[in-house]
Parts: sequence; structure tokens; C-alpha cells
Amino acid sequence: MSLTEHQRRPWRTPSVLPGFGVTFGFSMFWLGLIVLIPLAGIFTWAASLGFSDFFSILADPRILEALKLSFGGALIGAFVNTLVGPVVAWVLVRYEFYGRGIVDAVIDLPFALPTAVAGLALAALYAPNGWLGAPLADAGIKVIFTPLGVIIALTFIGLPFVVRTLQPVLADLEPEIEEAAATLGATRWQTIRKILLPALLPTLLTGFALAFARAVGEYGSVIFIAGNLPYKSEIAPLLIIIKLEEFNYPAATAIAAIMLVMSFLILLIVNLLQGWARRSTGYAG
Repeated sequence: MSLTEHQRRPWRTPSVLPGFGVTFGFSMFWLGLIVLIPLAGIFTWAASLGFSDFFSILADPRILEALKLSFGGALIGAFVNTLVGPVVAWVLVRYEFYGRGIVDAVIDLPFALPTAVAGLALAALYAPNGWLGAPLADAGIKVIFTPLGVIIALTFIGLPFVVRTLQPVLADLEPEIEEAAATLGATRWQTIRKILLPALLPTLLTGFALAFARAVGEYGSVIFIAGNLPYKSEIAPLLIIIKLEEFNYPAATAIAAIMLVMSFLILLIVNLLQGWARRSTGYAG
């Protein structure tokens, strides 16, 4: 008795759609050509340094401060967006009001706006004579050319990731569930804590990770408001550019390799959280 195709190759799930081998091969070829080969070049350069030279470069206090600001600022910005984003998404999904479409479009501005334009706008807004910078300066708070300015810029570019991640899940949550909870005597806080939060938490964490990953590599919208002061407001992507301009390729490669590894770990966490969100909420988008 001859074996069936599935018995001979149990690892391959039968599909009604033909052409898996060709399309998979083309996908892997294009992925390798566009993504994997350039990234492998960074690791090849980093490996040529040797462990001692690699870690001696990363032990430079200036590089450590830049990495700390990039990752720490991205973490704080993503956390702020995790608090603000659900409120914005809730308003856009649950309420009808005049100008709702305009507000919904404004959320995508950090996506569409050139990063240099965003950086200039933020620098002008938070300058000592700017609309927001002047009253903050009167209160003794300096934003421009400080780590606070970096955090504001990273928060600005990360907000759409949280809002757009939450909106489809909120739209799938029927308002009747909340009404039923209220009918059974639940307070508003109990409804949020026991009904809404468990359904939204996985997706909220996914939005947090996406905003964090986006902010870590941000460059254009940060350099104008940061002032790029070494040991104070200098971010890691800018330091890579500086090292390249100084023809210090080993240092630039070492910084890039560290950021690449961290970004990969963040994206891996994002994928795991997305799978958790699909299993927990039943949302497959």
C-alpha cells in the first residue's frame, strides 16, 4: 500500500491553494536579499572586532549614555502612550462627535509627517519663546535640548501605534457587554477592571512594544529638539552617524549591532504578544 503525500511529509499541512513551494522560495529569497544579507553584514563587521574590542567600545561612557537615553526614553514614551492611547482609542470608537474624522486623521500624522518636519515643529513649540515652551520656562521646566525633549518626541511618534492597535479590538467589544455588567450592579471601575481590561491587556501590551520598538530607532524628529549634547541629550542613532563621519567604523558597527539585537528581541516579544492577544480576545487581525 502506497503512502499518501501527508504521510510521507507530515510536516507539511495540505492546502487547497497550489504553489506553496514557489511562493515560499520567492519569499525567502526576497527576504534574504533585502533584509537578511544587509543585517548579516553588520554582524560580520561586529564579529571581526573580537570580544575584547567590541566590549571596550561599548564601555565608552558616551556610548553608554546614548544607549541609555535611547532605550530609556523609548520606554518612558511607550509607557505614556500606554496610558493615553486607550483613552484616545476609546473616544474615537465609542463616541460620535463633530470633527471625529479630523481627530481620527490627526492620529496618523506621525506616520505621514516627515520626521524632520516633526522635529522642527516640536523644537519651535517647546522653545523658550514657543507656545508651550514659554509657560514651561516660566515654571522652571526646560524642554528643548534636554532628555525631556527627547521623551516628548518619542512619545509623539509612538502614539499612533497604541491607538491603531487598540481600535479594532475596542470595536469588536460590544457595548451590550458593558450594559449587561451595569444592569447586574457592577460599578464603572469594576466593568473596566473585570471586563474591559482583561480583553484589552494583551493588545495594549502589543501596542506598547510596537511604540517602544519604533521609538528606539527614531532619529529625525529627535535631533532638532534634543540639541545632541554628549552625555546629556545625545541618542544612539545620532552617535552612529557621528562615528561614521569620524571614520570610526568599528564603533559605529558595535552600536548598530547592539541596537539590532535589542530591536530583534523587541519584535520577538511583539510577535509573542500578538499571538497571546489573538488567543485571549479571539481577534485575528
